[in-house]
Formats: sequence, C-alpha cells, structure tokens
Amino acid sequence: LPSADKKDSQGICFVGKVDLPVFLQQKLKPKEGNVVEIFESDFFTINNNFIEKIKDSEIYKTTENPEEKELLIKSIPITYNESDGKVIGKHIGVQYYTLGQRHGLNIGGHKNSIFIISTDINNNTIYVGEGQNHPGLYREALCIKDSDIHWVRSDIKMINGESRDYLVRIRYRQKLQEATLYKTKNGLFIKFKQAQRSITPGQFAAWYDENNLELIGSGVIDK
Repeated sequence: LPSADKKDSQGICFVGKVDLPVFLQQKLKPKEGNVVEIFESDFFTINNNFIEKIKDSEIYKTTENPEEKELLIKSIPITYNESDGKVIGKHIGVQYYTLGQRHGLNIGGHKNSIFIISTDINNNTIYVGEGQNHPGLYREALCIKDSDIHWVRSDIKMINGESRDYLVRIRYRQKLQEATLYKTKNGLFIKFKQAQRSITPGQFAAWYDENNLELIGSGVIDK
C-alpha cells in the first residue's frame, strides 16, 4: 500500500495537527475542580466499604448465582468521595483527563508519579494515587452490556449461563491477556487471570481464540 512506509498516526488525525488536550479545550469550556489523593494505606478500607454497598444493591440481591455475585463485586469500579482522601490541587476540567494518566496534572511533592485512578464527572473531581502499582489502578473484571456486544463469529455466540476462555485486549496494541468470559442476564463479564490496569468505560474490549488468534467478538466496556 502507498501508506505502508508512512509514520503511524497516534492522534486524532481527522482534526489536523493539534494535540488532543488543545483540541478539547477549544471545544469544551474549562471548569476548575479538585484533585483528591487516595492514599494506598486507606485504599483497602475504602474498597471493603464499597463492597458492602454493592452487596446492599438490588442487582446483587436479585442475583442468585454465587459466581455472578463475585463478578459483580470484581467488575464494579469504586465510587470515591472527597472525604476518602486529601485535596492536593486543582484541575481545569474532568473532561480533559482519562484513567491511568500521569501527565498534565502539574502537582508535585511526591516521591513517585501520581496517576488518575478515578474521575467523577458529576462533581468534577479527579482522584489520584501515587505510584504505578497503586491498587486503585487495577481491577480483575469488567462488564459489557448486552446491547454493546458484537459477535464477529455469530455462529458461536455465547448464551446465558455459559463461560469460555479467550485471549482479551482492552486497549490498542496491548499484549493479549488470558481471561474467562461469562455470559449472564446482567451482561457479559470478562474476568482476567491477572488484574488489569486502568479499565476504562467507553473503550473496547476484544476477545480472540487462543489457538489461531481469530477475532471472535468485541464490545464497549460499560464498567
């Protein structure tokens, strides 16, 4: 192809030679909000309290399968409150940032880099943790709504109650990850053999046959 030797595009090429943050600032009005640090020493208490909230939810109580109850706990991301951590700075608008990001916050005073572990759009708050191994960056599972699942191989489409092992990636050029897919009445759950960093709602998960690396299906990550 004529484009074979051209440099790969890593940006939003359809808007011209402009960085993504600059482009977004041209289209979306800045709105100052708090940056809240969640300390690793407090994370597990916060996580345990959040699990108790999940167990009190209607979807958990009406789910009879113990395995699916576990999937709900592992796939629902923590909802933080500002009281869970410490306000360490300001940002220009939650819409300019993404999970796992470490550049652009301009906040010092840490031995290691700080990473975004959660964003609260409604309250315009960003939650961060120090270090690339902060537990808030990782989750074992994700969920895809039925309406957002696309089966490339519709002849082997999964049905409720079925589980299968596939290789999965959740971002561009990520190394394929071992995972088990579970089809339930609440959607398609993907549980990874190893916890994954910065699982991001709105991005795609794609699953492949481990023998011939054939693309079997994909879907938009709901949570």
